[in-house]
Amino acid sequence: MAKKRKKLPKEVAVINADNCTGCEACLEVCPVDCIYKVPGETLQGLQSWCEIDVERCVGCEVCVHIPQKKSNPYELVVCPWDAIEMVPTVQVAHEVANKGGPPDYLRENWERVVEPAIRMAQLANEQN
Repeated sequence: MAKKRKKLPKEVAVINADNCTGCEACLEVCPVDCIYKVPGETLQGLQSWCEIDVERCVGCEVCVHIPQKKSNPYELVVCPWDAIEMVPTVQVAHEVANKGGPPDYLRENWERVVEPAIRMAQLANEQN
């Protein structure tokens, strides 16, 4: 479990496993190393994808787009597959439980993937 935070982010990043190709573009830019790759070969030859440890995510949005000057009309998008979405922390449990990928994967990894999101959502609700 991640160490206790002083303040929860308003939003955290969630990767839609059905859209993710495992290209690792997001993994390369994450400043807090909360993104890791799920190897596809462990899932009967399926394509690998990336996963976010929501308890470590600080909501910086760098995995979604590279910050630019406000005067710059162009946004540099990190994920070429539009697989990453910033979701309100109070809704993160629902979003993680419905993020796609092989159904067996979520069932088998519920404690590591979904339960941290449930804890985050509960904390966010308590702070509101």
